[in-house]
Amino acid sequence: MGNNQDEEDETKNNKLNKIKKSKELGISCMLNTEVGAVLAVIRRKTDFYPQYIHPPDETFDSSILHSLKTLRSLIFNPQQEWRRIDPSLYLSPFLDVIQSDDVPAAATGVALSSVLKIFRLQIFDEKTPGAKDAIGEAVTAVTGCRLEKTDPVSEDAVMMRILLVLSAIMRHRASCLLTDHGVCTLVNSCFQVVQQSASRGDLLQRGARFTMHELIQIIYSRLPDIEVRDWENSESDTEDSGLDSVYGIRSAVDIFHFLCSLLNVVEVFDVEGSSTAQTADEDVQLFALVLINSAIELSGDSIGKHPKLLRMVQDDLFHHLIHYGMCSTPLILSMICSTVLNIYHFLRSSVRLQLEAFFSFVLFRTANLASVQPQEVAVEEIGKLLCKHAFPAVDRLTSLQIQAFEGLVLILHNIADNVDKEDDSSPSGPYPVEISEYRPFWEEKTKENEDFKTWIDFVRVRKAQKRKIMIASNHFNCDLKKGLDYLKICDLVSNPPNPKAYAMFFHYTPGLDKTMIGDYLGDPDEFHIQVLKEFTDTFEFSGMILDTALRTYLETFRLPGESQKIQRILEAFSEKFYDQQSSEIFVSKDSVFILCYSLIMLNTDQHNPQVKKKMTEDEFIRNNRAINGGKDLPREYLSELFHSISTNAITLFGQTGAPMEMNPSRWIQLINRAKIMKPFVLCDYERRLGRDMFAAIAGPSVATLSAIFEQSDDEEMLHECIEALFSVSRIAQYGLEDTLDELLASFCKFTTLLNPYASAEETLYAFSNDMKPRMATLAVFTIANGFKDSIRGGWRIIIDCLLKLKKLKLLPQSVVEPEITSASSLDNQMSERSESGSIFPGQDIKKLGSKRHGASMMDRFSHFLSMESVEESLNLGVSEFEQNLKVIQQCRIGSIFSNSSTLPEDPLLNLGRSLIFAAAGKGQKFSTPVEEEETIGFCWDLLLAISVANIHRFTAFWPHYNDFLLGVAQFPLFSPIPFAEKGIIALMKICLKLLASYQLEKLPEELIFKSINLMWKLEKEILDTCCEFLTQSVSKILIEYPANLQTRLGWKSVLHLLSVTGRHQETYDQGVETLIMLMSDGIHISLTNYAYCIDCAFGFVALRNSPVDKNIKIMDHMADSVNLLVQWYKNGYSDPGSTMSNMSSSSIEDNNMKALNSSNMTMNLFLKLGESLRKTSLARREEIRNHAIGSLQRSFALAEELYFTPTNCINCFNLVIFSMVDDLHEKMLEYSRRGNADRETRSMEGTLKLSMELLAEVYLQFLKPISESPDFRTFWLGILRRMDTCMKADLGYYGESTLQEIVPGLLRKMITTMKENEILVQREGDDLWEITYIQIQWIAPSIKEELFPEEM
Repeated sequence: MGNNQDEEDETKNNKLNKIKKSKELGISCMLNTEVGAVLAVIRRKTDFYPQYIHPPDETFDSSILHSLKTLRSLIFNPQQEWRRIDPSLYLSPFLDVIQSDDVPAAATGVALSSVLKIFRLQIFDEKTPGAKDAIGEAVTAVTGCRLEKTDPVSEDAVMMRILLVLSAIMRHRASCLLTDHGVCTLVNSCFQVVQQSASRGDLLQRGARFTMHELIQIIYSRLPDIEVRDWENSESDTEDSGLDSVYGIRSAVDIFHFLCSLLNVVEVFDVEGSSTAQTADEDVQLFALVLINSAIELSGDSIGKHPKLLRMVQDDLFHHLIHYGMCSTPLILSMICSTVLNIYHFLRSSVRLQLEAFFSFVLFRTANLASVQPQEVAVEEIGKLLCKHAFPAVDRLTSLQIQAFEGLVLILHNIADNVDKEDDSSPSGPYPVEISEYRPFWEEKTKENEDFKTWIDFVRVRKAQKRKIMIASNHFNCDLKKGLDYLKICDLVSNPPNPKAYAMFFHYTPGLDKTMIGDYLGDPDEFHIQVLKEFTDTFEFSGMILDTALRTYLETFRLPGESQKIQRILEAFSEKFYDQQSSEIFVSKDSVFILCYSLIMLNTDQHNPQVKKKMTEDEFIRNNRAINGGKDLPREYLSELFHSISTNAITLFGQTGAPMEMNPSRWIQLINRAKIMKPFVLCDYERRLGRDMFAAIAGPSVATLSAIFEQSDDEEMLHECIEALFSVSRIAQYGLEDTLDELLASFCKFTTLLNPYASAEETLYAFSNDMKPRMATLAVFTIANGFKDSIRGGWRIIIDCLLKLKKLKLLPQSVVEPEITSASSLDNQMSERSESGSIFPGQDIKKLGSKRHGASMMDRFSHFLSMESVEESLNLGVSEFEQNLKVIQQCRIGSIFSNSSTLPEDPLLNLGRSLIFAAAGKGQKFSTPVEEEETIGFCWDLLLAISVANIHRFTAFWPHYNDFLLGVAQFPLFSPIPFAEKGIIALMKICLKLLASYQLEKLPEELIFKSINLMWKLEKEILDTCCEFLTQSVSKILIEYPANLQTRLGWKSVLHLLSVTGRHQETYDQGVETLIMLMSDGIHISLTNYAYCIDCAFGFVALRNSPVDKNIKIMDHMADSVNLLVQWYKNGYSDPGSTMSNMSSSSIEDNNMKALNSSNMTMNLFLKLGESLRKTSLARREEIRNHAIGSLQRSFALAEELYFTPTNCINCFNLVIFSMVDDLHEKMLEYSRRGNADRETRSMEGTLKLSMELLAEVYLQFLKPISESPDFRTFWLGILRRMDTCMKADLGYYGESTLQEIVPGLLRKMITTMKENEILVQREGDDLWEITYIQIQWIAPSIKEELFPEEM
């Protein structure tokens, strides 16, 4: 086995050696062929120039031939592998040919081809000895090639080969050994070919540009791998050290500087006459921008690691881009924008101010937004720009409008995807941000030393400060004092004011009135002088000459006209400029001050048209002699100032709000600010920042989306609008509810459902025959489902659309179930999915707005409302009405209400308010009463649905709903029918749901019954029209849920409704049975509802033609209820399980008070019962009257255990018994005066007899407490008076009254008992005996002797 392995290895090695030798032989053959070709061309006689006759080789004394022949002799006898041989050995002969001035162009071309082949075959690499020198010599030879003996055609061919060789050198593995100088030379030579090719063939020009592009790509693709060196941190760009090292950042810097300089290449052309003019060479500019773009794309963010290269991008490149961007053609501007975009992607953290300047001076100016100031340009300006250009002005959208719209949609999607993240738990409030304390608005804070939350809060407050500052600027321009006071009110300046705050406000706030600023700064007040100093300190004059600095300073305000103010301002400027001068020209600030005055005078002289004789340069210099500490300033310096002022005037009286231009002084100022400006900090996308960014463009965005949707008929554009609509909704749910309302209001008008002038037929036709209304309808209700938590006022318009669909009969019958027969059935109705598909409580609509759900929703939306879907429906024979129903089914309208349990309080209140107002007819027009009734009933059904869904927080929203119900009653032309009729039915259903379970709080019950009472008070007729439903509901409450009725208002309302509905024959039986059941067991009768039960019972008994047996039962229960009063009275002072022995004195006192209150309460209730029975005793039917008196008699008998004080007893007689006797007596006499009323008279007489007997019995029952009353004498006279009245009753035609038969007996019984109890006795000073004796003589003389024998 070992021998076989060795043999295989040996065979393999032999094979590799054979291949290697074959490759080496191939290289030798190639070199031999190339040498032969060069020699052949050198010896060949040229065809184009026959006068050049080449001498024979022996007479051609040239080192070129010798080196070629020497190379040929060594080709097939190499001492080692070609890869290990010094490349100069086989490159030098060819390079000599290339560099020679004597050889023809054809030979040069062949030599270049040979070199190209050597480099492409990679014969050597960076590790080959002598590779560095060899590749350097190749660069020197190729870039130094001069064509002396040639023709145009050959020269083009040679230059093409030069380009190929240059590209091959840079692509070679040993190119990393090139020096910076060599690379720069190589690139420069390539550009020379580019320039020369401009006047030659198109092929050569294209090849040269392609090679130049290729070289730039190779050079800058290495930049990410180049290490940063110490010399790069120097501000100087002229270091010469290290030129012999391999190429790196130095060549990259030099080449980039060269590319930037190409942007300044001008083209000179003749104009009229002999003069010439210059203009930028757009062809070269475009070529340079392409190369710069490539360099930036390949370098990426590694440019930021090399300070010198970064400074070049920040200063040179951006200066050229802004300058030419303001005045270039669309093609150049497009390339400039592409370059800036690449810089933004890779270096945006380092070019903050430059990007702002580019937007302000180039993009926004191009878009005619001249008012934009270069102050931290934000997303809102870009958004507003896109909205402006996307907004359709004509019916047909242009390509520019479509592109702008797509850009706007992209911004909206991007913000929505980052704001509405499913896994983002960061807070979304507050919005808007309030400035609660003073914080210097000019100070920045980096994220490096702050936690993320603090930094976000700082950024948001800073943005709020900027908004306040812009408001303050408007106030300032109207009134300086008001503007500065507003800064104090908004905590933008400290208290007392800080001069630096005012200085920053004056300098950096755009649009301020420059005249006011100048007057303020020139004021002699001490505080104003401090502000002036701080204002001047905000400028950076280093690197500027005097006139540039003065221009920069004076363009921020208007120099006042008063000389003393001018002097103060220029003194402050002179001191600042002197401290920051970059050279030592001025010896003191006074020199600067004098020269400033001189420059202002020169400016006036040169540019005032009224000055005829202008100052010359010599005069200017002569006027400024010996101003620099007794010495002259350099003449060159003064000359430069003179020409600068003469050429370009200093704007001393600039107009407020005039557009700013990017001039050299402003650019220097920007660069100086950029040096101290902290870079952007890249951080994770924060929800609140995204929301705040969108808030700035919310209004224009919504308006643009609405306008595009209205104008466009393209299906794709409409779907893009809907997608953007959902993105806006996703953002708006985080504190921008007004925006969502505005969005709904805008898109609801496209549903065609809200056109007040269109008939139902026209609306239905438009809805059925146009895809746009259906898209808008589906979008609106999809938002209502997915983002209902954020809708506020938009509910009103959604409800209007819903009611219109109802009128058009496009809603399924079961959007909500109006009938509620039981609490359990109500729950089922509100949770079941209807057959029509209109209720989907199981659907997870809540997260509809998230990114994932939004995508799937949009796919469904697009498929459902696409032209293919419509055509498919038509092919299947689906009618228009069925298509409409399918659209409405997809709206999931029922889910809006049945899933409203998660709604926050504000949207819930707005939804209820919209339904209540719509039910009251606000904003509605009804064609028929039936339509009105159906619409109002539908509104109440929806209100019922959301109330039941939110029953767990009833107390949170229903007080507001009740206020809304009170408010609708104040509407002009409000009609309570059918509003109240439908309302009381819905409210009773809600009441049933509430009472179906025990409520710990009483407030929900009070709230719902307050609304129920409001309904029947609006229109009492509804108690008759809805009696059957009300009776069923009340019976259900009293039979199934009486224990859950806890409030006085609840019992009062329920029993009142029960008594009222009992008046109807069809509901009497159910009502009376319910009352009898309630009173029979007495379990649920309490002090709270006793009086209402008595009233209800009296209401049933007082009904005409009601069954006597039912009435008798009711009255019996009324009498038996006295037992409850006795029980409550006893419980009022005797608690179960407690005895008097273990009570403290305080508890005894409390129980005494409790007993007193209980006594008063029970006596009041007993009086209520007595009065009800008294009233019943006046009924037309004798059975009822007599039984009422019997019940009253029984009541008094049962009430004996109650605490009857003398006062209570007398009150009972006065209010109940005396009144009953008087009323019955009056009734009897009334009947006696009628004709044919004998039966009625005798019947009433019989009842009166019973009442008199009751009077005597009750009197004797409570004789003792009555006799203790101080008013007993008067009370006794009242009894005797009534006895007298009955004895003398005259029945007229109907004969004698039988009352005389019972009165003497009653008197005998009462007086005898009084005597036995020693109440009626002869006492000195007491005339009761005498009065009674006298009265008996008048009333019943027949018993006088029996009762008063003493008197006889």
